[in-house]
Amino acid sequence: MQPYFLPYLGYFALLKHTDLFILFDTPQYIRHGWIERNRILSLKGEPIYIKVPLVKHKRDAVINHILINNSLQWKQKIYAQLQHYKKKAPYYNNTILLLDRIFEDEYYDITSLNAKALTIISEYLEISTPIKIWSKMDVEIEAANHPDEWALNICKAIDAKTYYNPIGGKDFFNKEKYTNDNVVLKFLEIEPISYKQFSNEFEPFLSIIDVLMFVDKKSIMEMLTQIKLID
Repeated sequence: MQPYFLPYLGYFALLKHTDLFILFDTPQYIRHGWIERNRILSLKGEPIYIKVPLVKHKRDAVINHILINNSLQWKQKIYAQLQHYKKKAPYYNNTILLLDRIFEDEYYDITSLNAKALTIISEYLEISTPIKIWSKMDVEIEAANHPDEWALNICKAIDAKTYYNPIGGKDFFNKEKYTNDNVVLKFLEIEPISYKQFSNEFEPFLSIIDVLMFVDKKSIMEMLTQIKLID
């Protein structure tokens, strides 16, 4: 998976149910994705973005070349955007402590920040899956002729027998390619689970930060087990 910034619960379910998780940081960075931003709730219960500002870069820059604009006080801004959770979120203090651990270091590139955030939150949720950064693994693979072959070629290079992908990407993959190379392709779908937020209308697919604010650790760990694996 590409290295997302404080991603939604399903990303952590994928982490929990795999033996090795690779942050694929060498494809081209695409604007308006989830690399440097995610969604939380406003006090009115409407989705808003928390973002990490980026240094201007070339249009064809790859993810691991994307730098953070540390001339801006982005950490302080994110803390300020979360301040209203203190009024109604029972686990506000615990969540802020996790962010403190993430933000205590200085980061110069977005991949390093996202890797550290994923590691710290995974440890809190007792997810032990190793997280590796693809550009630092020094593994040679075959060139991909189509976008769905990157994962296949990585699996072949590291002798992985099964590849899990979120259910949203099911139509993206040609399963026959994987079968022909003896790699089992499965899609993970997390059960839709609602929890109490600011209002009675539940807003799904928010950053893990929102879940951590409103749900106790034990319950989140239980949520992560409620999945389906689809061929």
